[in-house]
Amino acid sequence: MKSSTKNEACPFRLRASRDALEIIQGKWRVPIVISLTYGVKRFGEIQRDIGDVSPKMLSQELKALEENKIINRIMYDTMPVTVEYSLTPLGQSMQTLLDELLNWGNHFRKEIIGQ
Repeated sequence: MKSSTKNEACPFRLRASRDALEIIQGKWRVPIVISLTYGVKRFGEIQRDIGDVSPKMLSQELKALEENKIINRIMYDTMPVTVEYSLTPLGQSMQTLLDELLNWGNHFRKEIIGQ
């Protein structure tokens, strides 16, 4: 008996979804990317946008997003050193995903939480 095309695609889809979740997993990565959708920002600006993230955690998450080519980190030779973060084209390609995630989050809040 032959598997259907839909069943054959399942392992590929599962791997792809795990790959995507590996990049955006955690409490802070999506908020960081959302912050950067509004433009180039410095560390303190991102931290203010997000609110309750510690400097150590923000630094770790920015490094992970940079390693995964979601954000760019540009250091300027100034005194003190200036560092700016922006989305890469790959990071910018997440916009539709983020829009859908925010829409679903609003729907969830209305349906489940009642707000």
